[in-house]
Amino acid sequence: MDKPIQEPITIGGHTVHPGKRATLDLPLSMLSTHTQVNLPLHVVHGRRPGPRLLVTAAVHGDELNGVEIIRRLLLRPSVGRLAGTLIAVPIVNVYGFIGNTRYLPDRRDLNRSFPGSASGSLASQLAHLFNSQVLAHATHAVDLHTGAIHRTNLPQIRGEMSHDGVLRLMQAFGAPVMLDAPLRPGSMRKVATDRGIPMVVYESGEALRFDEFGIRTGLEGVLNIMIDLDMIRRTRQRRRSPPPAVVARSSYWVRAPAGGVLRSTCAVGERVRDDQVLGIVADPMGRSEVNVKAGEGGIVIGHTRLPITNQGDALIHIARVRDPLTAAERIEAFQDVLSDEEEPWPGT
Repeated sequence: MDKPIQEPITIGGHTVHPGKRATLDLPLSMLSTHTQVNLPLHVVHGRRPGPRLLVTAAVHGDELNGVEIIRRLLLRPSVGRLAGTLIAVPIVNVYGFIGNTRYLPDRRDLNRSFPGSASGSLASQLAHLFNSQVLAHATHAVDLHTGAIHRTNLPQIRGEMSHDGVLRLMQAFGAPVMLDAPLRPGSMRKVATDRGIPMVVYESGEALRFDEFGIRTGLEGVLNIMIDLDMIRRTRQRRRSPPPAVVARSSYWVRAPAGGVLRSTCAVGERVRDDQVLGIVADPMGRSEVNVKAGEGGIVIGHTRLPITNQGDALIHIARVRDPLTAAERIEAFQDVLSDEEEPWPGT
């Protein structure tokens, strides 16, 4: 009996047939220099029916790790033999990417502009185009991010754990930390949820920099999701399996108690205790020093990279976990396993 073949997929007026792949350009707007700007995306449309996985990066234009994750993902031989469809958008905010900035030229945050409007601001128009022409085709989605400028994040997968489809993607991804994250109005994840599309957000590294550990973890995570969704097959086993993810139901930021220069004594992945001193903010004139203390124990999942600080600045992001000591050991073991692997995932 012949195996079923899925129907062609049409995105923005471009049709991709089963067993084919194509790079598409969706027109966005004309710059003031009379230069046309397009939204580029790559579609791998398998012959066999299956899920339609959307993978996005650079929703914030200065967050680069995801761009490299998608580039490596599209080079994987197994992706060319998938069931279902992979829709990869390595640069969603093309305007911010060109200018090395988080925002669009209208100074708006794209990830607070969804679902958008065809007649709204530039950010709103881009959000509307993406929502109606790209997101609408997905059955599952992964959005790749980094920390903001001058902040770094431990590799972590975020989502609304009360949603069964989201929890399945989070567990399949296999990041060191799983963080239960509420939906934010205006975000891509919010409109995906409204459409019934399970979406998770991967965070790792910092803006305007590549982080190899974060890139490898992210690439493996996306491929693990594709394996779990039966889009591709696992072709080999790794020598050692990473430990289970650390589950955090909430998190909080430790903020600067005063302005000055920060000397930090903690790093991402470390365990911290209640009231532990995490660093010192010093007066540049040498007249005073103020301790930066944790409110509650947990695991450091984010950290500022900038020593110069103003009172109230977010300095250290701490995830609340049941057993911080065991969680820190799991994270260290995860890093060891991934560092030992020549290939960043258990397949080819």
